Amino acid sequence: MNSMNRTFIAIDYGERRIGLAKSDPTGMIASALDTLEVKSLRETMEKLQDLIKKYRPDGLVVGYPLLFSGDNSEKCKAVDDFIEKLKTIYSGPIYKTDEHMSSKEAADIVHAHGKKIGRDKKRIDRLAAVIILQRFLEENPKS
Repeated sequence: MNSMNRTFIAIDYGERRIGLAKSDPTGMIASALDTLEVKSLRETMEKLQDLIKKYRPDGLVVGYPLLFSGDNSEKCKAVDDFIEKLKTIYSGPIYKTDEHMSSKEAADIVHAHGKKIGRDKKRIDRLAAVIILQRFLEENPKS
């Protein structure tokens, strides 16, 4: 990996909504990118392919829903299947990062800012992706 450019895109995968975050080129800071609302896996792949073309990330970081115990949850299978599909549109490295509690942390952040979540679940998904990406960046500093 080129040490000058460490741009990563994080994906908080869901069947209906996908939270996205992107790092700065130094791979230090994660920021919210978007929340995709999708109706099918095909639509998901098309939208992600456009995003990959636009940003040309050095790697993708996918939130992996481990249980508190560290064991795989039932959702891990769906995420594994999603990652297999991602490999058909992206040839770079794909990293799995434990997303445990990321959605709760995101909700807590939104509440701390005095905002009611209500229908703004898209904001939670974006923030969860930021938390996942920041976790990954902190665990994988530049070598």
